[in-house]
Order: sequence, then C-alpha cells, then structure tokens
Amino acid sequence: MNQASKQKKTSSPEVIKQYLTFRIGNEHYGLELSQTREIIEYSGITEVPLMPNFLRGVINLRGEVVPVIDLAVRLGRKSIEVQKRTCIIVVELQNNEQNHVLGLLADAVSEVIEMDDENIEDAPSFGANIRAEFIQGIAKREDEFVVLLDANNALSIRELAHLVEAQLQ
Repeated sequence: MNQASKQKKTSSPEVIKQYLTFRIGNEHYGLELSQTREIIEYSGITEVPLMPNFLRGVINLRGEVVPVIDLAVRLGRKSIEVQKRTCIIVVELQNNEQNHVLGLLADAVSEVIEMDDENIEDAPSFGANIRAEFIQGIAKREDEFVVLLDANNALSIRELAHLVEAQLQ
C-alpha cells in the first residue's frame, strides 16, 4: 500500500452499517439492523377496535403485547395483503430513554446488506411519495434502489400516539 492510500484511509474512515432489507409491494426498503430485534412469521394479529388504519392490531410476543403497524399504510401505500412470505419485523426504538417495541408488517424480508456512507445518497426532497423525514437515504444496490427508512421518524412514538388519539375523538 502506498503512502497516498494510507493517508486516505486514515483521514476518512469508512463507516459501514448493516441494514435489513425488505419488500413492500414492488418497492425495496431497509432499516438499520441495530434497530431490528427479530423477524417472525405472520400468524395472525388481534385487531383492536377504533384504531387508525395503519395500526393492524397487536400480537403476543412471549408475553409482551406488541402493536403491529402496516408499514405500507404508514408510508401512504395500499394496505399489505397477507400472503405466504408476509412477515412481522420486530423493531426496538428509544424515545425519552424508554424502549418501545413495535411490529412492522412487510410483504417479505430480503437480506441483510452492508453499506458505507459513500454508497448512500441523501433523501430526495421530492419524488419519493414518502415524507422526506421518513427517509434516511437511498442506497443503490445492483440495478435497484433501496429506500433506507429513518425508523425514529417514520415510527415516531409521539406522532403515532397523536394519530391514535385523533382517531378516537
């Protein structure tokens, strides 16, 4: 390794993050792996009356009641139709030093990918049909794009609670 490449490596270390990628319809999304807890097979959800349409219901996850969000509806898409590969991605988010566990309904989980910051473009200010604050960035992978979601914004506990309260009034 020559001196120039040594300097390049030490001056700007690459930050590589892992993302769990999944599909909603024909679109590919990703969440930071550090925010995901597990992936479980879809096996029925208990519906809760008078909840907004993005909240499909709750599941019992080893004695813990976990709300399940239809991520397609939350992102402004048509509701997910349960099929053979439909699954629930269990995520854990922090809000005001409290951990919140949520289930995200997805059409299918794809794989875990590693991306460095150089291969992630900033969220577009238009054209994605998703609120810009929901998007952490766009990753180009082979011949497709993966929309990397900012789970703390897309699944903001405070905002989801306001939406539920508004539905109840």
